[in-house]
Amino acid sequence: MNRRQLLLRSAAAPLLAGLQASTLTRAFAAPGPLPRVRPRDAAWPTDARWAELGERVGGRLLKLADPFAACVSAPASAACDELFKSLKNPHFIGDSPALTQTLGWVDAWTSRPSACAVAAQTTADVVAAVNFARENRLRLVVKGGGHSYQGTSNAADSLLVWTRGMRAITLHDGFVADGCAEAPQPAVTVEAGALWGPVYDAVTTQGGRYVQGGGCLTVGVAGLVQSGGFGSFSKGFGLASASLLQAEVVTADGEVRIANACTNPELFWGLKGGGGGSLGVVTKLTLRTHALPASIGAVNMTIRANFDDAYRRLIGLVTEFYRTQLMNPHWGEQIVLQSGNVLRISMVFQGLDRGEASAIWQPFIDAINAAPTEFRITSAPFIVALPGRRFWEPGFLKMLPGVVVGDNRPGAPPGNIIWSGDQGQVGQVLHAYQSAWLPASLLQPDKRESLCDALFAASRHWQIALHVNKGLAGAPAEAIAASRDTAMNPAVLDAFALVIAGAQEVPAYPGVAGHEPDAPRARRRAKALDDAMAELRRLVPNPGSYVSESNFFEADWPRAFWGANYPRLQAAKQRYDPEGLFFVHHGVGSEGWSADGFTPLT
Repeated sequence: MNRRQLLLRSAAAPLLAGLQASTLTRAFAAPGPLPRVRPRDAAWPTDARWAELGERVGGRLLKLADPFAACVSAPASAACDELFKSLKNPHFIGDSPALTQTLGWVDAWTSRPSACAVAAQTTADVVAAVNFARENRLRLVVKGGGHSYQGTSNAADSLLVWTRGMRAITLHDGFVADGCAEAPQPAVTVEAGALWGPVYDAVTTQGGRYVQGGGCLTVGVAGLVQSGGFGSFSKGFGLASASLLQAEVVTADGEVRIANACTNPELFWGLKGGGGGSLGVVTKLTLRTHALPASIGAVNMTIRANFDDAYRRLIGLVTEFYRTQLMNPHWGEQIVLQSGNVLRISMVFQGLDRGEASAIWQPFIDAINAAPTEFRITSAPFIVALPGRRFWEPGFLKMLPGVVVGDNRPGAPPGNIIWSGDQGQVGQVLHAYQSAWLPASLLQPDKRESLCDALFAASRHWQIALHVNKGLAGAPAEAIAASRDTAMNPAVLDAFALVIAGAQEVPAYPGVAGHEPDAPRARRRAKALDDAMAELRRLVPNPGSYVSESNFFEADWPRAFWGANYPRLQAAKQRYDPEGLFFVHHGVGSEGWSADGFTPLT
């Protein structure tokens, strides 16, 4: 060895020692997650391996094709025209494993079909899919209703667990969770592919009970419960997740686990609002049912203020009226501040008859009529009440003009309906979407003026809606207590409303001439919407946000979605899915993966 080599080796010795120590540390450390594989990778399962999976799931393994591929090459064809017409039918979308109810979000995500799907009909099918994905390092996606605004129920190059075929609904007069010593209680057990419309029909129309679920009839039960879950009457009955008594779950190790307050309690708690698709594949849920209100109804009206100062006063009138008369278990849904100084009331009630509801609203209507120079009612007050048992009865609802839209496909089940007001969401492409909980303290006299100023300022930029059923201030003590025992951001407990601002367009898809999303318009609208929400954030600087109705680009999403509950959710994730098999955008543990969920970051 010459002198120069000796000097170089001597100088490098400390560095080499450090590198060797680091290398040894890594070598003996527990291995971390490995990158997931794509169809183009050498490690992608062979045809023989896929065939084995197909046999294990009874032939229910599907190879998926892009529904829009033909439209890209022939956008003016009759087949393409028919596809885009069908994309306004949520039941058509739901029956396709390659489609999602929202087609994308400009500059965020686009609905892409998985490479293959297991059309699960049994829990054993789900187990086979989970094991196959883990053993072969595949990106795994779960879809029931497919309503995710965040794109969590789709991913290219993935294996899809499609639970649409698991739709059994069973009513219980007296249910006791496994391993628990408690009094039997009325409940309903639903499989993972069930939608809220059929569940309401079974529980209410046929069973004479009520189950707290979602407002939209085609939303999946499993996804909504795992995200916390709001319906029109959450102010009366709490979160959907707060009614969860037990779940059957396939975890990342392929085990079928029962989760309830007595067995796997941390998994159970995490499923109650921790976000769908993060802790396992839920295959079955049992939810507490409640006494059915005798009467359920709606109140609709539209008021226009004649000038800006009058609109500011109108906001003051309606917020004060809400605080004194409506912030209680009977009322839910929306107070909407539209452009052009328009206020739209679109609310529902339960436990009141039509006369009682009308009497509550009459002083507000009288105040509007008493100021004709300031306000005018452009859509007359419409107040209606129905027997609670008929509120979700498909045949009855079809007889009411303009209330629901049916599935127009030949041979479609007669129960396939959707509320007419939800039609605009079907097949939408989002431009922007944000939400924030507003604490009830803002309604107090010393803060209400600031609240009204912020709401007025926000309405100068974009339409905003106060979803009063999505804040639990005014709910019964027992509903708040049950909702507190969930993973939801505690901000929901003392919020009077979830304020939501959104912008979207009709079905569109990149690369299809004549049907392309309008990206420049989307970005302008996103800016206006951001400006509107910024006015409210001046009042509430760091608001909580509802994970299912939130900003795709939320920077501080763990705090916004779960607040102080996030560390506990991380612990549950580490226990039940330490390698991160289950990944969704801004889901628990997703900070450890690349944005597409294929590459571990540590």
